[in-house]
Amino acid sequence: MAVVAKASEIPDGKSKVVEFEGKDIAIFNIGGEFYAICDMCPHAGGPLNEGWLDADDKTVACPWHGWTFSLDPAVQRPPSDMIERFRVVVNGDDISLEKCG
Repeated sequence: MAVVAKASEIPDGKSKVVEFEGKDIAIFNIGGEFYAICDMCPHAGGPLNEGWLDADDKTVACPWHGWTFSLDPAVQRPPSDMIERFRVVVNGDDISLEKCG
């Protein structure tokens, strides 16, 4: 597991795009909890890191067409979701990612 970012680089309510296993991954900070998903909307390829973040629901909406995705890998999703999620591991200030499942 490699360090991909520093927690201090991602302010609350913001995101950062990193490369992990050849893919752009958006890491979101919601109240000090970090969530990571593939940065590309499966509908039209919109950059999810630029989407609308809902901290209460832990979701992000695509800035191009408004499709909404849960950031929480534990939330049950419909088969049409198709977004790859990653488990975020924070050790001190270091953020590492692991594939879910």
